[in-house]
Amino acid sequence: MAAPSTTAGNFINKYSDVVIALAIVTIVIMMIIPLPTFLLDLLLCLNITLALTVVMVTIYNVEPLDFSVFPSLLLVATLFRLALNVSSTRLILLNGYAGEVIMAFGNFVVGGNPVVGFIVFVILIIIQFVVITKGAERVAEVSARFTLDAMPGKQMAIDADLNQGIINDAEAKARREKIQHEADFYGAMDGASKFVKGDAIAAIIIIIINIFGGFIIGMVQRNLTIAQSLQQYTLLTVGEGLVNQIPALLISTATGIIVTRAASNSNLGHDLISQLFRNPRIFFIVSGVLVFLSLIPGLPTIPFLVLAAFAFIIAYNLRKSERTSLANTQAKQKEQSKEAIKKPENVISLLQVDPMELEIGYSLIPLVDTAQGGDLLERIVMIRRQCALELGLVVPTIRIRDNIQIKPNAYIIKLRGIEIAKGELLLDHYLAMNSGTVVEEIDGIKTTEPAFGLPAIWVTEAQREQAELNGYTVVDAVSVLATHLTEVIKAHADEILSRQETQNLIDNIKKTSPSVVEEVVPDLLSVGEIQKVLANLLHERVSIRDMATILEVLSDYAKMTKDTDVLTEYVRHALARQITSQYVQNNTLPCVSLDPGLENKIAGAVQRTERGSYVSLDPNTMKNLTTAMNKVLQELTDLGYQPIVLTGPAIRIYFKKLIERSIAGVIVLSQAEIDSNVEIQILGVVKI
Repeated sequence: MAAPSTTAGNFINKYSDVVIALAIVTIVIMMIIPLPTFLLDLLLCLNITLALTVVMVTIYNVEPLDFSVFPSLLLVATLFRLALNVSSTRLILLNGYAGEVIMAFGNFVVGGNPVVGFIVFVILIIIQFVVITKGAERVAEVSARFTLDAMPGKQMAIDADLNQGIINDAEAKARREKIQHEADFYGAMDGASKFVKGDAIAAIIIIIINIFGGFIIGMVQRNLTIAQSLQQYTLLTVGEGLVNQIPALLISTATGIIVTRAASNSNLGHDLISQLFRNPRIFFIVSGVLVFLSLIPGLPTIPFLVLAAFAFIIAYNLRKSERTSLANTQAKQKEQSKEAIKKPENVISLLQVDPMELEIGYSLIPLVDTAQGGDLLERIVMIRRQCALELGLVVPTIRIRDNIQIKPNAYIIKLRGIEIAKGELLLDHYLAMNSGTVVEEIDGIKTTEPAFGLPAIWVTEAQREQAELNGYTVVDAVSVLATHLTEVIKAHADEILSRQETQNLIDNIKKTSPSVVEEVVPDLLSVGEIQKVLANLLHERVSIRDMATILEVLSDYAKMTKDTDVLTEYVRHALARQITSQYVQNNTLPCVSLDPGLENKIAGAVQRTERGSYVSLDPNTMKNLTTAMNKVLQELTDLGYQPIVLTGPAIRIYFKKLIERSIAGVIVLSQAEIDSNVEIQILGVVKI
């Protein structure tokens, strides 16, 4: 068997429309048919209860739309209150009595003094009409205007989110409906606030009618004296006014709350407490100000001290709660970190390998710390810019980390997690190198310059000026590291270039030259094959910045061959002017050449396989070739020239691969790569 309350609730829900219709009709009838005093008392109590309920609902609302029926309810409540005004006025003027509730308010609230009651009633009217009602009316008007003005922008934002796939059709429809409901609600509130204003004006008129009408009726019809008539009817009128204006004041307050309610995820009470009592420092300051005020002569000491103590207790508890919350949060984070480490999927993060890393000892940390004047990070940015300009390579981000396992002054440069270079620095010293112009050597800590392997010494700040006067090239420690890092990047540029970086370069050139990209990729060559060609160029420090020319050459010759070594040579021919400009001196290219017989022998030893081509020479021939090469190149170096070997186009790439392991730093060019305006100066011939 269902409980009576459940049954009543189900009945009201089922016949809610009938109940509301009957209630509105009854309210209208109340204005016409006289009510007995006991029923009027019940309805006046119901009016106060309804007003309290409305205020509580608005306080616990999260969003204004949660109480979207409020404008209609406001109209009904105002009509109900006016009907009670009419009924109570009728009883006051007819019988000189309007029930226990009005008498209680007239006697208890104002102490039986009509003058005090009248003044209190006027104050309530002023508060409601001038402060709350006027403010709520203005806020409702502005809210309606801004809500309507913001509708097109909100609709466009919804359409943009829908087009980007952030939301689906159902979510977009729900958001549009919410925007429409907001506009309807604030528009209705703008109109409903006028009811509150009209109610306050009507209350003023009614009290004037009751006082003067009751005063005349008391003297004319009831034969009361002036004092008796004024006492009785003023007391009843004020009591009636108070019993109706207190609910009116509550409804006006609810109106003000709901139109001033900002968007939030919690109710008004929670927002007020959390936002008002969130900073203990504020209450410490308030407590201090109150103590200061208590010490001023003439001001009450005890009230200010009590309030100061209260503010201090609040501040202390807030500070304590803040520290406890912080400790709990930290403990929770530590626990979550421990749990996260135990999860199997977190091992995957350990598989990530950084493209380039720079590990430094703890003594070199000031190089990175900007607070200590370190500018290494800025130097690295400049290095990346330099490599982009000189090689056309976008160097990936270089991760810098300290490593306590290496020497304090040491650093290690890693490529994909593997060490490729290292060195040591003395931060309070300068590196002095003998460039061949030193007139007098100075004492210092002997070392080797890490970038080029030149002998050098570390000198102090006091020796720096003397070293420069003696002809040394002097640089600071961070410049040594920056130079070394730059040379390492250039030497391993072909390994740094990944397929993703290649794709990025292709995407970049596609913005300006889309046709050439579409012609090559993916119909003629894959990204991987283009990467191999670019890596071959970078391996010999040929810039790939002119991607448009490189792709045009590949487009022309990829139809004939897919051999990346051969394609690289075609690209080098197209970049002849660029390549030549790196080595030409006074429009002359000093170099050595290969004996024609040696070139034929190398060409005959080329072995071509599916995995590429290579040169296969017997050990004696290789030994003799290496000896002859070293001899001729040494003579060229002694003359102050770069070690450049000039070969035929057909064997250049194979000859380079043949000797680069045994003779480091040698430059191999072909006749097809030399600009026609440059004079070739042969200073030696390699023979075996």
